[in-house]
Amino acid sequence: MKRRLLTLMPLVGLLPRFAAAATSPTVLPLWPEGVPAAVRADAPAARGEIGPERVEAGGRIANVSQPTLTVVPPAVDRPNGSAVVLCPGGGYSILSTNREGLQYAAWLSGLGITTFILKSRLQEWGHPAPLQDVLRALRLVRSRAAEFGVDPQRIGVMGSSAGGHLAASASTLFDHADGRTGAALDTVSARPDFTVLVYPVITMTDPAAHAGSRRALLGTDPGPALLALTSLEQQVTPASPPTVLLHTQGDKTVPVQNSILYYQALTRAGVPAELYLFEQGGHGIGMRDGLGNASAWPRRVEDWLRQRGLLGKEQGR
Repeated sequence: MKRRLLTLMPLVGLLPRFAAAATSPTVLPLWPEGVPAAVRADAPAARGEIGPERVEAGGRIANVSQPTLTVVPPAVDRPNGSAVVLCPGGGYSILSTNREGLQYAAWLSGLGITTFILKSRLQEWGHPAPLQDVLRALRLVRSRAAEFGVDPQRIGVMGSSAGGHLAASASTLFDHADGRTGAALDTVSARPDFTVLVYPVITMTDPAAHAGSRRALLGTDPGPALLALTSLEQQVTPASPPTVLLHTQGDKTVPVQNSILYYQALTRAGVPAELYLFEQGGHGIGMRDGLGNASAWPRRVEDWLRQRGLLGKEQGR
């Protein structure tokens, strides 16, 4: 908990409105005992060809080989015991850690939520590595809930674009064998208690699939079983957590049908869900202003979190 995330310190300026946060962000290794060897057979990691991690313009991260969690505490006057594991997007080829990680964390901090920004493995590893990383993150946070000051029954997951696919994977495949590594933490529940999906990739089947995310995660020739497993509208069950989805009609990269398919699956399974579809805005809007009602999506999420009792003090606090 002492080691600071030096590579992201220049971006801490994104947190000025929430300068009351208790400490600067800290970084935790996700696999201190060693990163699992699970890797897609045709992925670069299988050939030992990953190369060094890169931090690109705009805070984007590529070539991840050591997954981590960046812990952003809640504003000191507002902690409420809720936590969110954040999954930045980037097509499973990079991580948009600035726009869909730190900016979201600043907003959630102001709501009293402790956030954990996930730096997960990407196309260099392929499935099931990202799934293992997000489930490990949820298990780690839940196992150390008292240390982080969070309620183990109020731990959610949030993701945008391909990060939305990863968050939805955690929400549907939390008990799947592909997400287990044989570690002691596998005994801790990885089921999120709630899910927030922002213009998510959901399906890996045409015509609504995002081809880039599919290729990066599954390779160039995935079999029908793997396509079905990772088409998350096919994996929803009544055990999937309550979910709020947000998407824009103007998204030409990840078609709005992705969110519609997932919402329909949640509804069929009887899972509480809300879906907000906006006219304006393309893909990857983050928290950008000037996009009409779409720019107000954080307010809709805040309303949803409050309605579900996730922004009030937990019992006994």
